[in-house]
This record gives sequence, structure tokens and C-alpha cells, in this order.
Amino acid sequence: MTDNKLVKGLANLSGGDKTLLKAFVLLAVLALALGLGYGMATAFTRAGFVELEPETAYKMLTLHGVTIFFYWLYFVQAGFVLVLATIYTEGSEGIAWKSLAWTGFALMTGGFILSELMPILGAIILYDARPHLIEMDPILAAFFYLGYILLACGLFLIALSGIATTLIPRFAGKIDTWSSISFASVAWAGLLLVSAVAMINVFFPAMLWTFGLGPPVTGYAMGWSVLFHNVHYLPLMATVVIWYVLVEAMSGVKSIFGEGFSKVVFTLYLLFVPPTSLYHLFLEPNLTEAVRVLGSLLSLFMGVPTVLVFLVIIVSLETHARAQGGRGLFGWIRMLPWGNPAMAAVGMAVVNLALGGVFSYVLIQEQVAPLLSDTFLVPGYFHFLTLGTVTLSFIAALMYVIPGITGHPLWRPSILAKVPYVMTFGLVIFGGAGITAGYMGVPRRVFDISYDGNAPALWEPLMVLVGIGSVFMSAALAVYVYGLARTLFGRVPEPGIRAQELPMVSWGGIAIGRQSAWVGPLSVVVLFAAMFVSTVVAFELMESLPIIVEGGAAH
Repeated sequence: MTDNKLVKGLANLSGGDKTLLKAFVLLAVLALALGLGYGMATAFTRAGFVELEPETAYKMLTLHGVTIFFYWLYFVQAGFVLVLATIYTEGSEGIAWKSLAWTGFALMTGGFILSELMPILGAIILYDARPHLIEMDPILAAFFYLGYILLACGLFLIALSGIATTLIPRFAGKIDTWSSISFASVAWAGLLLVSAVAMINVFFPAMLWTFGLGPPVTGYAMGWSVLFHNVHYLPLMATVVIWYVLVEAMSGVKSIFGEGFSKVVFTLYLLFVPPTSLYHLFLEPNLTEAVRVLGSLLSLFMGVPTVLVFLVIIVSLETHARAQGGRGLFGWIRMLPWGNPAMAAVGMAVVNLALGGVFSYVLIQEQVAPLLSDTFLVPGYFHFLTLGTVTLSFIAALMYVIPGITGHPLWRPSILAKVPYVMTFGLVIFGGAGITAGYMGVPRRVFDISYDGNAPALWEPLMVLVGIGSVFMSAALAVYVYGLARTLFGRVPEPGIRAQELPMVSWGGIAIGRQSAWVGPLSVVVLFAAMFVSTVVAFELMESLPIIVEGGAAH
């Protein structure tokens, strides 16, 4: 079908805009593929499926974190910001300040190359690049920091281009107000600017020091915590914006609460995300009690915008589906276009967000953080968010964007519609075993956890389960990477389908009247109950452990 704004907007982009977006998509898919390979090597080594030399294992761990967390997530976000700003701003004549965006892309690409090469050459400093870990290879570390700085500068320029794309039609008098998605793209780009500045603030002094041009670095932990918090939650904001866009593309449904309310919700990300970074400092030994209490209180607000967006989307979908005849508490969910691979991906992304969100709230509590932050609970829960929520949602959007900007049919949509379930199955095994291992005290960045036979007996089998889960996760992600690459390069055999042919339902124009909507509020109640239970379990298990693993600034 062609009666949706996303498909039409992608088709109507200029040739120059499409070329720029193809460049971002190509590097994003490449980063995803490389990150997958590094992640497999890391997980299989932890599980004992393969044996790597310690130095090689830590290179893989570093490269996995760097490639996925900084480059896959930010190449794809940079492209999406430009897409949404252009398509959803009425009166837009294409990507503004395109030469600036191309310069940003070139800088990000240069950063990508340096960030990939330096760990391979020996700068094994983990993705957080703490200065006290790099004294043996200062020059390699300096170029590693330079890679991050190039990334930051590139993101800054691209964000400016995205903001200019939305502002120019307003200054020209073509529009009086932004749509909710156009407004969200501005907020998104604004947080990209904040993250870019935070990145330079952290890495520029470290680069000067390692090049011998500046004094030793102080206050690195504080700067890294602020940076990490922003680059951690910015993809979550991007995810819910993508949900807004895809739900409308697949059902025609917009928020029943109106665009004004949606703009308020997106504004909350700007208000709540930056100040809630204090909880990342809970492991610092000299942190005052007042700051700890303030960090705990602020952390309670961290998930408010995401929960609100979830409620808006689910309530809007449920009321429209019930107006179309949906019955029962969950019966209406079957009416959604599950044959659309993007719908399947978004559906499982919501499930994974709930699973990861429960344990993220356990970790941000001041009394629990010192006990768990250096354990395998962190990768256990974090993959529900980075892979199962954010990456799945971004891939869902790419299944529209790539066919839209290339004109190529989507590779094997019937297969792609099944992949999210395989990935989520693997995540449940990986995450469940990883979280349990964290509660049992398994350290997160130690490959040999035998401790000369003194480790608890359950540690090794839990790591084997982590490896089994990673097999399913890796296989699912490999299918996605292959399918996206085949679509991008146009080598798609039948049965491939065009973006406008992806299954959808048309509920957006119906009169919904008075309809009940219980699933969203009920889901939030269940989520908070699960958070409470998991926190109690965390306290009970950690107090009973004979071995307590603590560390500093593990994020």
C-alpha cells in the first residue's frame, strides 16, 4: 500500500538525499556485521566453546563494545534523524546543509576506521577507554581517543543538519508548527549535540595526555558517567520515536492524545535524561551521601518518558482495534499485521524492553549497584535493551528505509518476520543465565572464571547457557544482516516485496468512539511489580553469597 507518509516520503526523496542516506545505512550495516562477529567470539569464549588467548579475547570484547555501542547505534541514528526531519517536516525541500552532513559522515567514517584499527594493533583499553589502562601503549590509545573525537564531531555536524532541515521551512513561513515526529527529530538531534559535546569533554583531554601534549587526566569517571548515560538512553528515545513512525506506517494510527501531548512526552527526555546520570557514580568511593540519595531519587524518573510513550502507542492501537471489532483483553493484538516483519520486530522489542527494564531498575539502586555492577548481570540485562529492543527496532525501520531509498524489494519478508522470535528466545536464555550468574557473583570482564577450582560450581554451567543463548541470538542477527545487505545491493530473488507492499491495516481514519483500553496500564502495573520482586530477590541472593565481587566505575 502507498497511502502512508513514510513510504511516500522515502520514495520522494531527491537522488542526492538518497545517496547520503545509503552511505549511512551501508556503514551501519557494516558496523552491525562486525559487531556481531566480535560478540560471537566474546560470548563463545566466555562459554568455553572456543579458546582465545587472553589478549585476543580482550581485543574482541573491546571491539564488540566499540563497534556496536558507538558506531552501529550512531551511524543508523544519524541516518534516521535526517530521514525523519526531512519526511515529517511539512515544506521541507530535502536535507538542509547537505555538505555539512556529508562532512559529518566523513568524520564518523574516519573515527570508525581508527576505533577498529587501534584495538587490533594493541590498544586494549576496553570501550570506556580509561586512561589508567593505557600506559603501555599511549600512542595507540591517543589515536583510539581521536577516533571517538572524530565520531563526536561528525555527530555534531549531522545533528545541526537535521535541526536546520526542520527550522528552514518555519523561518521561510511555509509552516506554523512542527508535527510531533518533526518535533521529536529536533529533540533527538538536540540530545545528539549534547552527547557529542560530552564525548569531546571526556576524550579530548585524554587524547592530549596520551600524545604528550597535556597534563594527566583527572575527573575521567565523572565525565564518562555523564557521557555513558546520554549515549545509553539516547538510543531508547530514538527507539520510541521509531515506534511512533512504524505504528503509523503499519496501521495508520496516530496518538489519540493529540500531537501536543506527544511533544510534551518527547520534551521529557530532554528534562529527565541528562540529570539522572548521577546513579552511574554509585561505585565511586568518595561520593557523598547527599549525592547518593539525590541520584537514587532522580533515577526513579529515568523511565518515565519511555513508559508514557509505550502507554500512548498501546492505548491508541487498542482503542482503534476494538473499534474494528477486537474482543477480549488480548484478542485485539491478533488483528495487528504480524505478517509484516517490521511489526514482528517491534512486538518483540516491546517484550525485551520489559525484560531489560525490570533489571535495569535493580541496578540503579544505590545499595545494590556496588554489589552487581561488576557482575555478569550487566551484559545479561543490557542485551535485552541494546539488542532485543533498540537494535530490533532500528532493523524494523531499516526494512522500510532500505527498500524506500533504493527501490529494491525486501529480501525474504516471510523469513524476516520469524527472526525476532528466534532472537528473543536466545535472549531469554542468554539474559536469564547472565542475570542469574550476576546474582551468583560471576564477574563480567573476566574470561577465566575458574579461580583455580575455587569458584562456585554453578558458574561454569551458567556460562554455558549464556553461550547457548548467544548461538540463537547470533544466528538471528546474522540472518538480519544478510537480508539487509542483500536488499541494499539489490540482489534479491523472489519472493521479495517492495516497501509499499509490506502488510498493514488501515485503522487511522475510523471513528473510535468510547473504547476501553486496559492492556497498556495493566502492563505497567505488572512491570513495576516485577521490578519490586527482582529487587527483593537481588538483596536476598547477594546477602547470602560467600563471595562478593565489587569494583569501581564498572559502567
